[in-house]
Amino acid sequence: MGVNRRQFNQLLLLSTASVLMPSMGALAAEEKPPRGGTLNFIVEPEPPTILALAHTAGGTQKVSPKITEGLLAYDFDLKPQPQLATEWSVSEDGLTYTFRLRPNVKWHDGKSFTSADVAYSIELLKQVHPRGRGTFANVTAVETPDPLTAVFRLSKPAPYLLTALYAAESPIVPKHVYENTKIADVPTNQNGSAPIGTGPFIFKEWVRGSHIILERNPDYWDAGKPYLDQIVVRFVPDGAARAAGFETGEFDLGGDNPIPLADLERIKALPNIGIEPRGYATKGDQTQLIFNLDNEYLKDVRVRRAIAHTIDLNVILNTVWYGYGHISPTPISVFLPHYVDPSIKPYTFDMKAAEQLLDEAGYKRGANGIRFRLRLTHNSYNEGFKRVAEYLKQNLTRIGIDATIDSYDFSTYIQKVYTERAFDVTAEYLGNQFDPTLGVQRIYWSKNFKIGLPFSNASHYANPEVDRLLEAASVEIDDAKRRQEFNDFQKIIADEVPVVNLIALENVTVFNKRVKNHTIGAEGVQANFAEVYIKEGDG
Repeated sequence: MGVNRRQFNQLLLLSTASVLMPSMGALAAEEKPPRGGTLNFIVEPEPPTILALAHTAGGTQKVSPKITEGLLAYDFDLKPQPQLATEWSVSEDGLTYTFRLRPNVKWHDGKSFTSADVAYSIELLKQVHPRGRGTFANVTAVETPDPLTAVFRLSKPAPYLLTALYAAESPIVPKHVYENTKIADVPTNQNGSAPIGTGPFIFKEWVRGSHIILERNPDYWDAGKPYLDQIVVRFVPDGAARAAGFETGEFDLGGDNPIPLADLERIKALPNIGIEPRGYATKGDQTQLIFNLDNEYLKDVRVRRAIAHTIDLNVILNTVWYGYGHISPTPISVFLPHYVDPSIKPYTFDMKAAEQLLDEAGYKRGANGIRFRLRLTHNSYNEGFKRVAEYLKQNLTRIGIDATIDSYDFSTYIQKVYTERAFDVTAEYLGNQFDPTLGVQRIYWSKNFKIGLPFSNASHYANPEVDRLLEAASVEIDDAKRRQEFNDFQKIIADEVPVVNLIALENVTVFNKRVKNHTIGAEGVQANFAEVYIKEGDG
């Protein structure tokens, strides 16, 4: 493998006592950071929106936290750290979460941050965030007894809730900006493209197709920070150009394998370049093939199983992803080993079995050798997904399925798959996060089929028993019972195949060595970068 596999640590829920955690800055270098400089930060593809309120696109989650913060941050062991909340406690029955908020915090427009913003944000996340519908499903109310206290009331326990409050996942937004916006219009509110936050950087401009500029917040609540004067978020679609930019020093930092994996060994040998595998514990990356079950052919489970038999996961791992990952055939990523059912194995690579299943389903080859046609597409977040689609197309041809590949820019892809549903099979990415309820449930839960909601139930899969198991696991505090519920869920999915699960990806951050403190906790480059500084002469 090109990098060591990250260790995934499960978070222990806090006791009823209030806790005051040390600053994330305690993890930073002890030297006094110099002030100033511009960070050239590669984000690819260009995000469809800057704010991670109604969107979980990777680019969005990298940019949003610099501007708009969350209640908590997390260290490398996934233990909560203060951000907009300074103290927090959980009742013994798991039904009350109390947060003491940071005083004297201002929104970038000068208005005061209060508990009303927290309450309003949680309600928005419940309605418009792809994972928020599940994450906050049991939160019945957020009480605001005073401007600096927010009390979450739950109808049932949510054993994962305290792990979901970081900025890239659950941003706290200004109530005064959204309160006159209809829920249906929240994703298109201008705050998505020019956000107002509490973070260390202020939005300056977005030149689409080129860059986003963020400038230092001189009134940031953490006095003396941020150290950088400016972040320039660069969009460079060509992988070779990104690699060249790191070579020449034009680019300073990029996460999620920002250069082609084929170039990684060469680039990381350069004296000015560093590689960081940490900072991905909140992601639980998984790649998949998602079937559109509204397609007349794909409604038949025999067709889906036939397609699964055309896939050699070893080829996909080693040829498409250059060995940077792990075969992960279950609905839950192998990066969440506590919940993975090890009895579930990949469908065997067996073209004869695939042909037989298609014959049994009644889809015989025609005179031209073709059984039927399918539209393939792929997430453009990483060029590897296109290679997955190309590999599948070749193998489908061998069994008589004529497949065409539709490639789109990222925003169009989201529109085509999640709004227009103009696809039959898509090579997609799924962030498992660090709990199946947060990251996995949204793909298979029938109640999360919602037109226009990105990274939701794109297959339009519906199984009452799967719904029951997922909903039961989401509130189960007995760990053994919860694991069994997730195991039962995984067995059903492996049998019914609404999705073919492929590879859990390893990710690395590429950086110029003059950039310091870019990865100081589990959020990696999704953090707010308040601690980042540039030390000239080290790159």
